[in-house]
Amino acid sequence: MEEAKSIEDEIKKLDDAIESLQSIKDTLAKTRKGKEEVIEDVKDGDSVGAEQRAEDITKAEEKAFADYLRGAVAGELRATNMTLTDNGAVIPETIANRIIEKVYDISPILERSTKYNIKGNLVIPYYPADSTDISVAYATEFTDLESSTGKFSSITLSGFLAGALTKVSKSLINNSDFDIVGFVVNHMAYEFARWIEGELLNGTSSKISGLSTVTQKITAASATAITADELIQLQDSVKDVFQNDAIWIMSSSTRTALRQLKDDVGRYLLQDDITSPFGKVLLGKPVYVSDNMANMAANNNVIYYGDMKGLAVKMSEELEVQVLREKYATQHAVGVVGFTELDAKVENAQMISVLTMGAGA
Repeated sequence: MEEAKSIEDEIKKLDDAIESLQSIKDTLAKTRKGKEEVIEDVKDGDSVGAEQRAEDITKAEEKAFADYLRGAVAGELRATNMTLTDNGAVIPETIANRIIEKVYDISPILERSTKYNIKGNLVIPYYPADSTDISVAYATEFTDLESSTGKFSSITLSGFLAGALTKVSKSLINNSDFDIVGFVVNHMAYEFARWIEGELLNGTSSKISGLSTVTQKITAASATAITADELIQLQDSVKDVFQNDAIWIMSSSTRTALRQLKDDVGRYLLQDDITSPFGKVLLGKPVYVSDNMANMAANNNVIYYGDMKGLAVKMSEELEVQVLREKYATQHAVGVVGFTELDAKVENAQMISVLTMGAGA
């Protein structure tokens, strides 16, 4: 009898699991149908209807995700077909896209770089500025011209895997007043944004090089101070054709030091401009601050200037997030893990310059 009751309990668990899975399947079917209706609304010119349907889909997917975290799926589910993790589920498409958008919003250098979303290695040919170029000279009739040409080089972008993990307390998940989805999305997005921006700015030896290989360099005379003349030299080291979308990137303390700089007639170099980030422009260009930039000290790269489209970023794998329900069960927590694969190198060396502090005494 005891064995029969145990079998009945197992059957009930399976029935509950099947019922929950069917409910999720129905919800996803409705969101797919809704997306098709959004497309039809756009085709018919009904932008208001399309916007409302899209909002309804987002709310439905967020609720499905929150229900999953809260354990709304009954019984024991084993993701036997998952290849990236043993126990997990891919979160709804809308939420994953929001995480990617958050990364781009937080990191202006990633947003402004030249991005390639392709698989495998990417080879980008370039024509070095110091290459022996085609030589034009005066010619004499009936005299052969001498041949001259440049030589193409190339950079290769591969892919380096990066991951982040955050654990969410089940006590928080079970609190209905807590915005579970918002917490997971914002926290994971912030961690990826901070790490990716740091790699793009500073690079890591034998991994992503980022802007660490910038060749146009101005070295300050001092290890602890920057002059107005050095800023002008840095700006002018970028060709005029690349100046339209040029920006400054520096740390907060470096920006504070530059705010105290004045020109020959006593005007501050950093000028007010309500249309620019932080309301300031330096020599007519926007200033962006990053905690990943080094402060003013001997031999540090403290300011990047130029058009960040000169940096090539290849993303072999877009940010993918999974929920781990069983792995941290003994900690009374749910894990949320994210992975991405990317590489970044300077694509056009003439578009970006760097100011390096002096060696000091």
